[in-house]
Amino acid sequence: MAIAGPDGVDSAIQSGVDLDGSPIPADKLALYREVMELESQRARSGVLKSMRNRVVKTGAKHFDQATLNQRLIEAGWDGLKDKEIAFYFS
Repeated sequence: MAIAGPDGVDSAIQSGVDLDGSPIPADKLALYREVMELESQRARSGVLKSMRNRVVKTGAKHFDQATLNQRLIEAGWDGLKDKEIAFYFS
């Protein structure tokens, strides 16, 4: 199964098939779906905060610390926080 883009993994989960074509175990799917259902009911604090969190989480896979920090600042967000640096870059 060829998966690309941010929705690729979600599509695989929805179909119940891992990237190598093997079925995802039912117990794992059930727990995942339960947690995602609970998450869908949680109140949100704002779209911009969620966007920044996603940029940091995914950006850390593609940019070095200094570049991601600078790009965040240039976009008008706060730079990387100490806890984000410790988690993603240490």
